[in-house]
Amino acid sequence: MIRRIAVYPNTRPAMYDAYCDIVDASPAERVGLEDAEALLWADPLNHGVYPEAIDQARDVDWIQLPYAGVEPFLAHLDQEHTWTCAKGVYAAPVAEHVIGLALSIMRNLHEYARADRWTAPVGVNLLGANVTVLGAGGITEALLRLLAPWDCSTTVVRRQAEPMENAGLTVPSSELHRALSTADLVVVALALTDETTGILDSAAFAAMKNTGWLVNVGRGGHVVTDDLVEALQTGTIAGAALDVTDPEPLPQNHRLWSMPNCLITPHIANTPEMGLVLLEQRVAENVRRYCADEPLLGLVDVKAGY
Repeated sequence: MIRRIAVYPNTRPAMYDAYCDIVDASPAERVGLEDAEALLWADPLNHGVYPEAIDQARDVDWIQLPYAGVEPFLAHLDQEHTWTCAKGVYAAPVAEHVIGLALSIMRNLHEYARADRWTAPVGVNLLGANVTVLGAGGITEALLRLLAPWDCSTTVVRRQAEPMENAGLTVPSSELHRALSTADLVVVALALTDETTGILDSAAFAAMKNTGWLVNVGRGGHVVTDDLVEALQTGTIAGAALDVTDPEPLPQNHRLWSMPNCLITPHIANTPEMGLVLLEQRVAENVRRYCADEPLLGLVDVKAGY
């Protein structure tokens, strides 16, 4: 049986054209929404047209979402469809960015880059550091491999204390503050859910060492921003590097921009140039699997919301 797959919407030409090419090169037939069994969503920013699209695509049983984060589609997730996303696709580039951010803030590179004169030596090692990572997904898997040459002591905080490969220690989220208390570097690589929203608040920062550093590549909503500002101002923690913020984009006059112990990158741990090729590979593999009745990659846990 030939599978029938729709690509929609066509408002992001690079992604739309790439997806069309993937379907056309597969055993499947590319069709309109009304005739489709599967739907490849081709514009992560244009989720507002989903309700009208799915009203037309009444026979669809599989929906492929474009990003690892599924927050824009949370209101639409249901048990009637099989949902997949780009979970794990961007793990390596984001993990690489974590290393870059960690080295930058721990070695004071962000301040040296702003300097206009020779200044005093400042910096601490990532080498041999105690690193606590929040989350046990693909980013953490990739990060643990990258940290191996630095001989770090690593602790992973996840929902259950199921051991994670390459982690020195794995603890449940109920032991978050204890895991934070020993960390030289805390990395946030969580999915954003009701349970993880605001997980780093004033109590969490108080649990950290005042020499501890924070890197957030998860979502801005994991951090209570006002509490972070206070922790940075008072020296409760040493500093932070943020690829994601709340709000996002961070307003131009926000206090975080001017704080000397804060480094901000504009959600570019995975850029379109880095990610589209990786995403195309995932979508092509899932189209192949769908046509062959094999298990799909990147399944969304509808109940958990990621």
